[in-house]
Amino acid sequence: MSDAVIVVVLLLVAACATAAVVQRDPARQALVLSVLGMVLAVLFTVLQAPDVGLSQLAVGSALTPLLIMLSVRKARRRGRTGRERK
Repeated sequence: MSDAVIVVVLLLVAACATAAVVQRDPARQALVLSVLGMVLAVLFTVLQAPDVGLSQLAVGSALTPLLIMLSVRKARRRGRTGRERK
């Protein structure tokens, strides 16, 4: 691949990672993390590692953000029910 394509994808990775760190809301962080996983999958594909790219696509852009979203949802539910009981 061309070096320019690799540089562009690396810049996208850096931008997405920075955006994930800057977000305050955990739900938004999970969504940005999903985008970061997709960009990393593209990076691995550009670097001629399609098997690693497919693994990253499954884990980094689907499973990890899903687990984070479910954890946030459960924590918010417990926070609401905990306040009502007091």
